Amino acid sequence: MSYAKYMPDLTGDDAAAVNSLRSAVMRLSRRLKHQPLVSDGGRGGRVDESLSPTEMSVLGTLARCGSATPGELARKEHVQPPSMTRIVALLEAKSLVRLEPHPEDRRQKVVTQTERAEAMLEESRRKRNAWLADLAGQLDDDEWATLRAAAPVLEKLAHL
Repeated sequence: MSYAKYMPDLTGDDAAAVNSLRSAVMRLSRRLKHQPLVSDGGRGGRVDESLSPTEMSVLGTLARCGSATPGELARKEHVQPPSMTRIVALLEAKSLVRLEPHPEDRRQKVVTQTERAEAMLEESRRKRNAWLADLAGQLDDDEWATLRAAAPVLEKLAHL
């Protein structure tokens, strides 16, 4: 489904809402990626500077969905299979994933995250959740209730 097919139909308040949502999600995403972390003295940056946002996203997908073939990961991450092959090779070189034989198709491999990756993701989530909770603490009760109600819808949009 292409959004271009539906965008011309949006007028007035709907078009303004889509524009506002896009802008806010992008701004908040940038802030979450680069927010200062307590452990780095407030300089800003990711939990592990050696990982790209794409590599962190792949690890998050593996944590959420479990082991997968590189092709399945490419579809879930909306990248081309050769790109995912390169990403998986980088993660394997960093001992964050391991490749195992596919149980039914000997031509394929299954990508599984390591305990090191799980610990890294948990630390990243903990720090980002704390930062976001502090930010949300500046909302009034009605705004917080609205945001809580919107969270499942935003999660659905993120995975469409």
